[in-house]
Amino acid sequence: MNNILDALEWRYAVKKFDDKASLTEQQILEVKKVFNLSASSYGLQPYKMIVVQNPELKEKLVPASFGQQQISQSAAILVFAVRTDFDMDYIDQFFEDMSTKRQIPLENLEGYKNFMKGSFANKSENEISSWAKNQVYLTMGHMLVSLAALQIDACPIEGLDPQAYDKILDLDAKQLKTIVAMPIGVRSPDDASATALKVRKDLSDIIIDL
Repeated sequence: MNNILDALEWRYAVKKFDDKASLTEQQILEVKKVFNLSASSYGLQPYKMIVVQNPELKEKLVPASFGQQQISQSAAILVFAVRTDFDMDYIDQFFEDMSTKRQIPLENLEGYKNFMKGSFANKSENEISSWAKNQVYLTMGHMLVSLAALQIDACPIEGLDPQAYDKILDLDAKQLKTIVAMPIGVRSPDDASATALKVRKDLSDIIIDL
């Protein structure tokens, strides 16, 4: 890839993966690092990513994805889930990590920590849940661009049964709740969508210059 625009022209939502192709351990590691480096509000990362490579689990997730075959064909499925254990203790741990990694005395961070805690103390449970979900989508967008730069194919999938995913992956026990999934791998040579022209608005129709 010459630049990020070339990568974005190359990427598309894969409709058929090559089920014989796999990703290397190094590629999977790069995917994990990309996820971890994504932006999130306050840097709090109120989510986790489950990397599903087990063939039996992938097959079980097909009906929970309304029969979309990309799930079983892919090299791996990335499941983005929000944490249901987000609370003030979580924020305390965030600041302890910040203190350690940036070598800043914890007491010097007290003002910022109290500000952040106050912000969340004024939010309802539904508002915090909505905020966490927004962070997942922010991360998913980051992942799509980054994976394209790495030439790893992907297909974001919202068409799924979150409760079924949670049950199959035992996410309740992990204090997680499924939001969206993204099978990744290598596009099939006969995926007709690979050669379809992108349908996008003209810049003048979607951008306002002031």
